[in-house]
Amino acid sequence: MPDDATPDPYADPIAFGQRMQILRTKRGMSRPVVAGLLGMSQSWVKQVETGQIGMPKLPVILRIAELLRVRDLSDLTGDQSTSVDLFIGPGHSRLPEVRAAVNALSLSADRQAPPAEHVAARLAKAWQARHRAPNHREVLGELLPGLIRDAQLTVRQADTAAERRVGQAILSEVYSLSQFFVAYQPDSALLWRVAERGMVAAQESEDPHAIGVAAWLAAQAHRDSGPAHFDAADAMTMEALKFIQRFLPDADDRTIAIAGALQFEAGYTAARRGAKGEAWRWWDKANATAARLSPGYYHPVTSFSTAIMGAHAVTVAVELRAGGESVRQAIDADSTAIPSRPRLARHRIEEARAYQLDGQPETALATLERAHRAAPETIRYNGYARRIVLEETESRVPARRQRAAALAEQIGLLAA
Repeated sequence: MPDDATPDPYADPIAFGQRMQILRTKRGMSRPVVAGLLGMSQSWVKQVETGQIGMPKLPVILRIAELLRVRDLSDLTGDQSTSVDLFIGPGHSRLPEVRAAVNALSLSADRQAPPAEHVAARLAKAWQARHRAPNHREVLGELLPGLIRDAQLTVRQADTAAERRVGQAILSEVYSLSQFFVAYQPDSALLWRVAERGMVAAQESEDPHAIGVAAWLAAQAHRDSGPAHFDAADAMTMEALKFIQRFLPDADDRTIAIAGALQFEAGYTAARRGAKGEAWRWWDKANATAARLSPGYYHPVTSFSTAIMGAHAVTVAVELRAGGESVRQAIDADSTAIPSRPRLARHRIEEARAYQLDGQPETALATLERAHRAAPETIRYNGYARRIVLEETESRVPARRQRAAALAEQIGLLAA
């Protein structure tokens, strides 16, 4: 082999500890922070990273993977034969159709655009269908290509500036709906493209609700990219709240709701940072905003409502790694008041995380089974649920191991 040949990256594999250190540094997390969130000592983290301690057991590896937002478990373990996507679900069969609709450049006016009111009505029905469906990605995958094309055409053929702004608000929300389909699928570039186009359309619309929704989703995308992007998530959230603030005195329910949803997002990010006081202060603000909504109101995009605040409290406690508090919040939350099947399933997953944190793995598995019954596609694409199930397939308790294996097969975790 010539001296200038590219070396084989697997000839001298990087050890687990080195991989952990690289990923931790990439996420902008210090050893003390990682140690605290794992419930380990700083010296333990240092010993693992320097190779004084070998690769830990699977339950600990999975907790490290969750903390560092590792997408593929082999990126952390180095074992290329056991590639497991933790925070990216499988590609949906309709993903190519949705991708094609987003990527298409159609400048010719080969048909008349449908009226904006017609597209808006279809969009409202699409949101309703998503909330009612157990397999909501299948429903959205069928509806989105036509909605995207028609919303784009409505903007392009607008006759006046006012009509164009209305069309842009609708187009922005169509992109928002698209993000619910694309999220956690194996095309992160498409997710960011949809998020950016949604934000551009929202800004062109000058509509506070559209801007709030686009910012709410963009903040989530930043936060899910890891701790190094928490500041970007906060900046997006705060700027949107600042813009919406002046509309709130006379706002309708949907604008009030998006303000409340953004307030909770600020609390969510604070909880991910480990800032307990700040996280609960934002939750209190969101809860006060929810109290302003009309009785029974449920925001179609964010699910923000008085009913969802209990579920949000569970999430804050879980992200703060407070096992006992998160279980208490889970017991207090009224899940029967959540009308959306995918949102209910997401809440069940958060409850399962709470029970897992509190050392109740059997209850965690039972709760994940309830999440699966509510909306199979939600748990199939959720990294936290996948982590818990995979961890419990290694349980020393045979009955629990078998239960976890059955659930793993149901959600497609064991698929080749």
